Amino acid sequence: MKKNYSKQQNVCIIGAGFSGLAAGVLLSKKGYRVTIFEREKILGGRALSLIPSSLGLSDYLDLLSRFKISVPFSVPDLETIFEKKMIDDYKLDSGFHLIGGGRKYVADGDFADIGSNLGFLGSRTGFVTDEGYRYHFFSKLDKIKLLPRVFQLFFYYRESRLKKLDLVPIAISLKQFKNDKLKHALELFSRGISTFNDLSMISTGETIRSLPKLLRGTHSLGYPIGGLKNISNAYADFIIGNQGTIIYGTAVEEIVVENNRAQGVVVDGLFKNFDIVISSMPVQNLFSIVDESCFSSKYVNQLKNLISSGGLCAYYSLKKISNPDLLGKTFMFLQENLDVQGGAAFGLIDFKTACPVTGLAPKDNYLVQAYVICTPDEAKNITVVKKLRNVLDSWMRKLIVDFDEQLNWAIYPAAQQLEGVAKIITNEKPTVETPIDNLYLIGDCIKAPDFGVNCAVSSARILADIL
Repeated sequence: MKKNYSKQQNVCIIGAGFSGLAAGVLLSKKGYRVTIFEREKILGGRALSLIPSSLGLSDYLDLLSRFKISVPFSVPDLETIFEKKMIDDYKLDSGFHLIGGGRKYVADGDFADIGSNLGFLGSRTGFVTDEGYRYHFFSKLDKIKLLPRVFQLFFYYRESRLKKLDLVPIAISLKQFKNDKLKHALELFSRGISTFNDLSMISTGETIRSLPKLLRGTHSLGYPIGGLKNISNAYADFIIGNQGTIIYGTAVEEIVVENNRAQGVVVDGLFKNFDIVISSMPVQNLFSIVDESCFSSKYVNQLKNLISSGGLCAYYSLKKISNPDLLGKTFMFLQENLDVQGGAAFGLIDFKTACPVTGLAPKDNYLVQAYVICTPDEAKNITVVKKLRNVLDSWMRKLIVDFDEQLNWAIYPAAQQLEGVAKIITNEKPTVETPIDNLYLIGDCIKAPDFGVNCAVSSARILADIL
């Protein structure tokens, strides 16, 4: 329901991650006065873009730990990497973040005037096998052959039926498919959109809704030139230029609720009144700053029991990429017969970050980013993480035959909360609107289209439409 809020009301946004900044932009455009409180001294939230050498080793690790990220492995050890200044002039994300559809989701449409100067590299996805790789995953001929089957699926699975299939595991639905390329694509793609490996927990409805992305466009995945930080900076500049405020290094201590209405927040021990309060923090942590007795026990349990998705990421610095045809491309892989939840692990290796134009690596060096999906518990298990590291390295060697000779260094961040809430059947994501008047939730933990960065920005759009 669209609210009848008047313009020039004061809005508090908790967190300057992608969803908080996107909401700040959209609400500033509507005339609201926006104040964002960010506990860190930098923008980005869980999609941070960092210059580790400017932080120093201890500050780098401390910052990652506050986002439930550790670095269990590196080559050589992190102390050597920092002491020998091997990491100087590199920019690294805190975890693996590509943007589905590229610039159109974060720099076009509602954000066109803000993102006009943002450069993006886009790619479709390829697939790595033991015999080599293919790019694109779907050829033009594949698309032509598959269109009748896809149209058949959409004709049969109208939204009313899809809702019924939301609780049907894709593992069951795949049994009706022959062992063909569409089935293989759904096995891969369902893991990618849910950021979960176990097909018995992934929704058929969600997977089929996302099918068009398999066949549309040439830029199914994008990455901003200069790193994710450039998007955050562009959003922040717009907010500040429209009478908004971003307060760094300041955590909200409490959301004050009276008579089922959010009245404002407590910061540095002082109450600050706001007409609207918006939280972009992981929803599982919401009750650390708002009294859970204000909500029903059902709502509290729903949020507290939501499951995140994890991942082991890898950042590889290379002296040379022997096959320049890899530059700018993204590749999927599936490691089968692996002792992880679901029995197989899906991952991506991205060579867009290796393109010199991104500016993420110093001259004559190349930065490749990769990740493999796991659960939060697996991300904490050193035995499992060691296996996943070997998986990432082995697929890199399939793409780059002289990988070991060309490697300068590698850093492997393990994220327990790569995506705030995994898109799986057992997770009922909350909506943007809460049971409390004037209190709203945004981020990739919220029920909104897509996943990761896209889901976070989509939630901000939903909020802006409501207000």
